[in-house]
Amino acid sequence: MNATLNQLNYPITRMLCELSIKNFAIIDDLTIDFKDGMTVFSGETGAGKSIILNAVNLLLGGRATSRMIRTGAQSAELEAMFYIRKNSGADKALKDQGYEASDELLIRRIISHNDRHRVYINGKLATMQQLTEVTRDLAVIAGQHEHQRLLDESQHLMILDQFGGLLGLREKVDACFHEMIPMIQKLEHLTQCQNKQKEHMELLSFQKKEIRSAGIAPGEDDALKQERLRLKNAEILHQTAWGAAEALYGGDGAIAGKIGDIRKQIEKVAAIDTQLSGSATELSDIAFRLEDVGRNLQSYADGILFDERRLEEIEARLDFLNRLKHKYGQTLADVNQRLIDIETELSTLENLSDAIVEVEGRLAGCRKTFIELCAELSEKRRSAAGTLTRRLESELSLLKMPRTKSDMEFIANTPSKTSSPQLVHDGVLMTETGAEQARFLISPNVGEALKPLSSIASGGELSRVILALKTILSGPDVTTLIFDEVDAGIGGEASEMVGKKLSDLSLRHQVICITHLAQIAKFARHHYKISKQEDQGRTFTRISILNNKDRLEETARMIGGATITQTTRDHAREMLKICQSKTPVKSRARP
Repeated sequence: MNATLNQLNYPITRMLCELSIKNFAIIDDLTIDFKDGMTVFSGETGAGKSIILNAVNLLLGGRATSRMIRTGAQSAELEAMFYIRKNSGADKALKDQGYEASDELLIRRIISHNDRHRVYINGKLATMQQLTEVTRDLAVIAGQHEHQRLLDESQHLMILDQFGGLLGLREKVDACFHEMIPMIQKLEHLTQCQNKQKEHMELLSFQKKEIRSAGIAPGEDDALKQERLRLKNAEILHQTAWGAAEALYGGDGAIAGKIGDIRKQIEKVAAIDTQLSGSATELSDIAFRLEDVGRNLQSYADGILFDERRLEEIEARLDFLNRLKHKYGQTLADVNQRLIDIETELSTLENLSDAIVEVEGRLAGCRKTFIELCAELSEKRRSAAGTLTRRLESELSLLKMPRTKSDMEFIANTPSKTSSPQLVHDGVLMTETGAEQARFLISPNVGEALKPLSSIASGGELSRVILALKTILSGPDVTTLIFDEVDAGIGGEASEMVGKKLSDLSLRHQVICITHLAQIAKFARHHYKISKQEDQGRTFTRISILNNKDRLEETARMIGGATITQTTRDHAREMLKICQSKTPVKSRARP
């Protein structure tokens, strides 16, 4: 992106300023300059509207895969410029991570075929965790998956906690829960050990005595094996050593004697030529060394005795050591280490009662805090639930569901047979999310009982509930709201009211909406058309901002389909004229 935020002169109400997409899905190269207020994207199905939404989602920390890269390209590149308010969540996150203070945030992601994707924040290489922290409150996306999220009752508690500002308290409950779990596990282990303490200590004591009484010396088994080999081969060792000693030193014609004779002869002639003196000296040394070797061999041969009783003792000792190794380790070193471990465990078991008391004390204090936090969270949830359902009814009334009744049902967590008693209080299981689950109940029709949202809501009703909740949950830090086909399942007057609601939201937020309905698109301040084109056997996505004439044609297409008649044009003209006359003008403050 070539221009800075101030050069583009963006309004302060706009958070997402510009989006650039290259080689992503069927988009080759696309840049969108986003405006403040309400922006609508329309176009034929499959033109690439949702691809743009996916690109934004990736820049907000969504998961990327190489399958997203356009066919034939080496990589895909996504880039977005955001405006961030001073002291907003994004601003604080940037400062915490060491970035310089700025009202501009440039995020860039490069998706590669080797799945080694890269993230850049204000030009600096960043991690996915850093990206997630920075973009946490940048924008809220309400895509088609929101229907599934809203029908998933496990998500309702999070929606309530988000609305009630209870996420901080919920995090404390979660932290306390995970502090307790290791203590519970340790206490259970110590208690089990205590229950088996007597029998286990007897076993350990026996093992300790057995290893200690063995009197194992380091490397003893190797030394015994060597001695056993010598005893089994005593005769050949004696004969060989004695014969060698005789040949070298003791017998007639011994080598040492012959070398002595040769030495004497050399000494005589050395008197004639002194050059032979050195050889005479070396022969003398050799003779002495041979005598030493011969005496050593004689001594060795004298010491070789075949002792059948000693051989039996060695065999028995080795058999005993092998049985110890089979029980306690592969080597004698392992056996000795097992002795150390046994002594340590015995010492621990002897102090088991003290350890149990110590863990119980710490766990009791943590459990007391946990119960108090869960009780506080439960109380605040019930208070927030009343406010949330009243506001939900009010918002739905504005969306042509005027007599809708809503409530939030709380279901206490039921302990199972395997639940730890430490996590149960007054018959209720306490978890990392508190003591209960919650689910929305709704009755869109007069006289009907309140029922779970999943069992009674049509697609159109779900779309309006989603819009109502997004309206309620959009906090002050969230400037950009993105809606992907929030018009699913609605039409007529209901779609008119959804469009009006989106228009009202655009007075406080930047609203970006993908829609197929002219009744919604007519409320937009800015209207983009996305189209799909083919050129030389390749598909390309193109986007254009519509002027008044083009907008009239697109609105007529959205009303009448592929065949546009003068009647549909007149209808479109009337829709746009009426809407523009009623749409309030928002302040255009500049940063």
